[in-house]
Amino acid sequence: MRHSSKLILPRWPRLFCDGHVAAFAFFGGIPISILYDNTKLAVAQILGDGKRERSRMFSTLQSHYLFEDKFGRPGKGNDKGKVEGLVGYVRRHFMVPMPVADSFDAMNARFVEQCMERRHAVLRGHSENIETRMQADLAAFMSLPAVPFDPCHIVTGRASSMSLVRYRTNDYSVPTAYAHQEVVIKGYVDRVAVICRGEQIAVHPRSYEREDFIANPLHYLALLEQKPRALDQAAPLDGWVLAEPMHRIRRLMEARSGKEGRREFIQVLRLCERFEQSLVEWAVAHALDLGRSASMP
Repeated sequence: MRHSSKLILPRWPRLFCDGHVAAFAFFGGIPISILYDNTKLAVAQILGDGKRERSRMFSTLQSHYLFEDKFGRPGKGNDKGKVEGLVGYVRRHFMVPMPVADSFDAMNARFVEQCMERRHAVLRGHSENIETRMQADLAAFMSLPAVPFDPCHIVTGRASSMSLVRYRTNDYSVPTAYAHQEVVIKGYVDRVAVICRGEQIAVHPRSYEREDFIANPLHYLALLEQKPRALDQAAPLDGWVLAEPMHRIRRLMEARSGKEGRREFIQVLRLCERFEQSLVEWAVAHALDLGRSASMP
């Protein structure tokens, strides 16, 4: 992600779980056992007899996928030397120079591409590439469960009169029809989803700023249709970039019908609730071109 002096890093437990879920999906199966160091993300404490007390989060993840865990001995780096070597390889080859991306999805796509390229390498002492050798390992994997583990932090909340829900100091919008409703908020590494009565009513890219305001302009169009005079003062619409034909059709509608023309323009915007914005913009541009052609002698 791009650097910000106010950036707050994702909480490591969510990253830990999300990484497992993504890895299992990438491989298409689950290894029978996984070797770990004694990270506090997995081990709450090491007891006197050397047994590990698993963290609640790790126990939940493990019970979902049913893999066996194995742990290196404290202070014995040689127990997991191959892991340390792979971490070093990834750091040197995938993260130097420091990667920069506009989103988690873009950065993850870049890492996946690099991993796919790595599969063609033939390591010293082997005659087959990594991809060929990996097939034997995959044959021993367990099948994925019908439903993947949901690596999120869940809290309950209530949508405000401004159709906002708060998660980790930040406010996220929901459609105005859900104002004052009880909701469930699910915080993922890269997004925040809002659920009401079992239905997902909103999803936003997650912000790691503090006291941020993240709004989807589509959430407020139904209310603005009833109050068209507020269109230019609506804060959730600030920064919404529309193609030039959208501004042109608004001018034509308002010149023809005044306040009612503005309401009609909002109805055009509401088409974006059902169709991709780019498709609506194309349709408006096409309609304007047809209108211009019809008016020509």
